Amino acid sequence: MDDRALLDLLDRDPNAAMEALLVRYGPLLRYVVGGVLRDPQDAEDCCSAVTELLWRRLGDYDPARGSLTAWLTALARNTALNHLKAKLRRQRHLAEPEAETVHGDTPEDALLRQEQAERLQGAIARLSETDRKLFYRRYYYLQPVAQIAAEMGMTERAAEGRLYRLRLRLRRELGGDAP
Repeated sequence: MDDRALLDLLDRDPNAAMEALLVRYGPLLRYVVGGVLRDPQDAEDCCSAVTELLWRRLGDYDPARGSLTAWLTALARNTALNHLKAKLRRQRHLAEPEAETVHGDTPEDALLRQEQAERLQGAIARLSETDRKLFYRRYYYLQPVAQIAAEMGMTERAAEGRLYRLRLRLRRELGGDAP
């Protein structure tokens, strides 16, 4: 069943559409979550949370904004990162209950972050397809270099060297301190 048929089924029978979606995209979602959360129990808990979130937000998907695969992987990745942040926050709170402070975000900070994100997206868009895949797999999906190298057909050393050059290039383009 292709994405169009899946979305059509969503309008007619949401339960069947959700089941078909999990059959088709479940392994991809587990792969993305597993790249962020190394603990199998955390990954399983997060996959359950992703499934629940999908059930609630499947109607929010807009085909005009991107592919279903991209939307699903972003949803899974963001859920996994939120799960990881919450776990780290809980651990930090248990270790140092007095250490938490509140930092206010100013509008200027938010605007600067947004401008930096737009510049980064532009710089990434100018990369070759292979470099873009390397960048996203390492820094967006948080995959280990060994896994990326094996799946992209290169040595680990070649992948590390290419990632190093990518970081230097992006740092130069974004105005950072690069040699």
